[in-house]
Amino acid sequence: MQSILDESLLSTVISIAKAAGQAIMSFYQSQKLTVFEKHDHTPVTEADLVAHSEITHLLSQCSDFPLLSEEGEIPSYMVRKKWSTYWLSDPLDGTRGFIEGSTEFTVNIALIELNRPVLGVIYAPAWDKVYYAVLSQGAYVQTGNAPAQRLRVATRPLQELRFIMGHYHSLERIQPVFDTISSAQLIRLNSSLKFAAIAQGEADVYARFGPISEWDTAAGQVILEAAGGRVVDFAGQSLQYNRKDSLFCPPFLAMGNREHLSWLIQVFTENQLT
Repeated sequence: MQSILDESLLSTVISIAKAAGQAIMSFYQSQKLTVFEKHDHTPVTEADLVAHSEITHLLSQCSDFPLLSEEGEIPSYMVRKKWSTYWLSDPLDGTRGFIEGSTEFTVNIALIELNRPVLGVIYAPAWDKVYYAVLSQGAYVQTGNAPAQRLRVATRPLQELRFIMGHYHSLERIQPVFDTISSAQLIRLNSSLKFAAIAQGEADVYARFGPISEWDTAAGQVILEAAGGRVVDFAGQSLQYNRKDSLFCPPFLAMGNREHLSWLIQVFTENQLT
């Protein structure tokens, strides 16, 4: 079994994410893009499927760990619960925006060990920007061939918090915070880039209540935590993976400044939004 802390493994995963991203870009803003509807009525495109195929093929060449991908076959929990270490991937996170021509889509690849993400890579193909981390070894961002930069969360005070949410999400669920902190700011950003924005100090809090799957959060979680942040449920516990049959995450908070955790949980739970 290959060590999860092997630096060459991280480098390989970054290369795989970029290869998948290049495959996606061949479909970007194409008038001939084929869009399908999945059983849950969410869209999937040729680009999603090609990226999945690329990731599956390349990961199989460097690792024996099983792969759980949004666009692949989902094994039963009876099978999955035996996995101590596995890959978790969303080949194209932000499909809806991708279809509409947005640049805010990513390739997400994470390595999970004992129900915890320990390595994460997020690649934004339209920006040629890659975010990556190995837990306890720091988080980094690199644009093109420029030198990589260390990521660190911001430590803004409560009155200056910057909340981040997707373009398609209603403000209703986080309105209690804005009612309490009139000076709080709102940033809109799609896909796992929300985690990256907090990790590099551009935003502070991402509160998620609606359905979201484990492949959407794992890479972002390890990057944010390696940058000094937290990703927790409303009991204050770090998100864990592959612990149940469902692959949906519980409602959670992703944040930079940990000092605000208790206050945020109290505000949201008092308003019965969890």
